[in-house]
Amino acid sequence: MREEYDFTGAQRAQDVPALAKLQAEAAVGKTRITIFIDADVLAAFRTRAEAEGKSYQILINEALRSVVQPEQAPVTVETLCRVLREELHAG
Repeated sequence: MREEYDFTGAQRAQDVPALAKLQAEAAVGKTRITIFIDADVLAAFRTRAEAEGKSYQILINEALRSVVQPEQAPVTVETLCRVLREELHAG
C-alpha cells in the first residue's frame, strides 16, 4: 500500500451512474439516521454480531422489528417454555 493517495480527481459515488444505481438498490426500504446508543448496548450487539456472523446493524434492526411487529419476532426459549406450560396445564 502507498503511504499517501491522491483523490483530487475522484468523483463521488452519486456522480458515477453505475455506482449511484448500486447505492440506490442497496438502500431500498432503508433510511439513514443518526442515533445515540449506550456504549454497553452497542458493544453487546457488536459482540453478538461477530459470534453470529452478521452485522450489528442487522441485529439492531431485528431487535427493533421484534418490538414494533411482535407477531413476526423469533420464538425465544422463554416464550416456548411459557407456551408449553400453558398447554400442559390446559390438557
